[in-house]
Amino acid sequence: MKKKVLVTGGTGYIGSHTVVELMNAGFTPIIVDNLSNSNISVLEGIKKITGIEPIFENIDCKDYIALDRFFEKYQGIEAIINFAASKAVGESVEKPLLYYRNNLMSLVNLLELMPKHGINNIVFSSSCTVYGQPDVLPVTEQSPIKPATSPYGSTKQMSETIIADTVYAYSNLKAILLRYFNPIGAHPSGEIGELPNGIPNNLLPYVTQTARGLREKLRVFGDDYNTEDGSCIRDFINVVDLAKAHVVAVKRMLENKSEKPVEIFNLGTGRGVSVFELVSAFEKATGVKVPFEVAPRRDGDIEKVWADTSYANEVLGWKAQETLENTLRSAWNWEQKLMSRDGNS
Repeated sequence: MKKKVLVTGGTGYIGSHTVVELMNAGFTPIIVDNLSNSNISVLEGIKKITGIEPIFENIDCKDYIALDRFFEKYQGIEAIINFAASKAVGESVEKPLLYYRNNLMSLVNLLELMPKHGINNIVFSSSCTVYGQPDVLPVTEQSPIKPATSPYGSTKQMSETIIADTVYAYSNLKAILLRYFNPIGAHPSGEIGELPNGIPNNLLPYVTQTARGLREKLRVFGDDYNTEDGSCIRDFINVVDLAKAHVVAVKRMLENKSEKPVEIFNLGTGRGVSVFELVSAFEKATGVKVPFEVAPRRDGDIEKVWADTSYANEVLGWKAQETLENTLRSAWNWEQKLMSRDGNS
């Protein structure tokens, strides 16, 4: 019998790709999402890729009673992957209470219900924002946790603390915290990808929408940072590579390979790429020009960060595989698919 894994936020960008990889690995993922930052059409994309109709429940994880009923309905869930969170750094500065309520309450409800329903394993979608602006690069899992530069970053730091405290209190629980760097790209099939509501907060959808003509110009937030070309530097990781790491993490816990109750892994490529470098690489990979303008720095943005991934490579047994060029092409392929779907060429 296939093992059941609850995927909260499973119709979102990273969640949907993870659902596909779980299905490919022989699991039965069950999606819970309130569709606040995703689209129900994603389920059709998952079905086209896998040939399997995803199990989906429209539930807000802040609703304790609805979540409790969900667990009563779906017995035998063995692990949870928690993506249920708001995730835009800039928006979190403008709407801090929304982020604290959404990101923390969802997690607390899940953790409270896990012992009640006999679920011992949770994989948490964390972020490199927990490191703030690091003093030393690349960042290792032992790098100090600096003050967060945004409410979003604060919620990730607090969530990690809440999980660690809960695991300490309940001896049966295990957790793996996956600190993502910057996920980009889309599934190579072109059936699922990043689908932001309104103006994108993340860089690459803004790039592809500008290349498509949906946006007049890409806005580059700041060209006066202390970097080689003045733009921010990030570690851009292919979303499918990132999704596969969650499957590895779930297997690690279910096969009792965890070395301690709470394990932490950085997920990135180990390479820093600036915003201007990414735009140039996109133009080279696709042959499409991207007009841009420099805008003022954005509140909450970190100047530069990239990962030391050696711990995840050695201990988790996972490594980012895809090239930046192929990843950028996949994002453009997905944007073109949306263009034809919208009837806009």
